[in-house]
Amino acid sequence: MDLSRIFRKDACPTKMGGQAVMEGIMMRGDKKTALAVRLPNGNIRVDMMKTKEQGKWAKIPLVRGVAAFVDSLVSGTRILMKSADILAEFDDEEYEETKFEKWMNNKFGTDAVWNFMIYFSVVIAILFSVGVFIILPTGVVNLLKLFTDSIFWLNFAEGAVRILLFVLYVWAISFMGEVRRVFQYHGAEHKTIHCFECGLELTPENCRQFPTLHPRCGTSFLMFVFIIAFIMHFILGWPNLVFRIVSRLLLLPVIAGLSYELLKWAGRSDNIVVKVLSLPGLYLQKITTKEPDDRQLEVAIAAINAVRNDDPIGEKIISEKKEENPAGENQMQAAADAHSDESGQYSEYMVKPLKPALKRRRFI
Repeated sequence: MDLSRIFRKDACPTKMGGQAVMEGIMMRGDKKTALAVRLPNGNIRVDMMKTKEQGKWAKIPLVRGVAAFVDSLVSGTRILMKSADILAEFDDEEYEETKFEKWMNNKFGTDAVWNFMIYFSVVIAILFSVGVFIILPTGVVNLLKLFTDSIFWLNFAEGAVRILLFVLYVWAISFMGEVRRVFQYHGAEHKTIHCFECGLELTPENCRQFPTLHPRCGTSFLMFVFIIAFIMHFILGWPNLVFRIVSRLLLLPVIAGLSYELLKWAGRSDNIVVKVLSLPGLYLQKITTKEPDDRQLEVAIAAINAVRNDDPIGEKIISEKKEENPAGENQMQAAADAHSDESGQYSEYMVKPLKPALKRRRFI
């Protein structure tokens, strides 16, 4: 692994960060957040929203890490479901609500039901993670007490089992077609941010030269969590199973806060200590990121440009330029082609306010 290409001395680190979603990328800046999604017709839809202002917690070390982690879970789930919702608009199959969905929408309102589904999904994800990556490892390793009473080796085995389970899980889902495409967009996000932080023009050609690995990635955050968790758990020794489970749950906010601070440090420093601590996360990124194609890089570029530019809050369509307009093309596409830039592949048109929440949504 060539760390000089990842921790670049000529780069100017920024606070800009993103998330890969279904057929697209979310990019968040200080003032604006943009969601760019490649539509089935080849166009790129960009939704621009105001970035939620950070409260006083954003200036408090450790606390800001916990708050940022919770916010990323909720907003990440929300934006992922929104990308699926956008793509569902192009689904030819008519979706008919179930009686239960109709009752829920009529009783509580579409927005309330949608928000409930988001928070419910987050709670389920947290429960799954706690059960598989916290309770299961410490329960399984408890059997090793039949062979050793060493506090070090028991905690080491627990940490190793936890990391192994997580890596196997990520590796297994990477073979799923849709997940693999999300991982490609994840790689496109990293390449584009690298290009932006190096001050180069954002083009697929320039972005292509950069690696898919980035020191500020959320994947590295998770590996920091595992490393810090091992240290904290070792300090507590090896009490009985119930106390271990309770103590590990209570320590989660502290571990998340410390991991966040370590990630911020890694994002703005390139000293040898940071590089060594970042290695596990960077190697894991070899699974969670894949080499993107130029069309995926174009989506990432559209997301960053939407955050950088002075475009108004709303929805924008970036039209794919075609050599010949297909027969029966609708007026919107024809208008886009009429405004296409001869020197570029894409032209932009139609900035309009964001649509209100859909009255009917697929629950995913």
